[in-house]
Amino acid sequence: MKIVTIGVYGFTESAFFQAIEEAGVDTFVDLRLRRGMRGSTYAFVNSTKLQESLRERNIRYVHIKELAPSKETRAKQKSADAVTGTAKRARVELSTAFKAAYHAQCLSSYTADQFFAAVGDDCQTAVLFCVEKQPQACHRSLVAEFLNDAGERIEAMVDLLPEA
Repeated sequence: MKIVTIGVYGFTESAFFQAIEEAGVDTFVDLRLRRGMRGSTYAFVNSTKLQESLRERNIRYVHIKELAPSKETRAKQKSADAVTGTAKRARVELSTAFKAAYHAQCLSSYTADQFFAAVGDDCQTAVLFCVEKQPQACHRSLVAEFLNDAGERIEAMVDLLPEA
């Protein structure tokens, strides 16, 4: 199985879907707790519209709520960003406090086998999705690392980024 990660910030709707199609994605894994976006710019990833667009492309949609950080865990990152004066969309990496809280909240009680069961045996290429532009600024990078560490079922890891 190949694992791809993608965020929405920096993508247009057409470039977003083009990127996942070109990567050969057959399973879209939504890692968000709240699956909506404010405003019209990224409305194409609001859950209902997103699922409809994926269905039209014959891409399976899976929501793994267990891998979404809680409000309390997200607050740890917000606090760290406030200390450094970093805007959410300008963040390039996650804080140590967020990583520790995320591991304790989500990854310590989740197994790679649960992930593989959720995406299905026929999944060839899964994309891990959340909103941040940079994978290292988002919990999807922690999930990707967790799955990669799980061993032999992952053949490749790729981050899809918008063109500059």
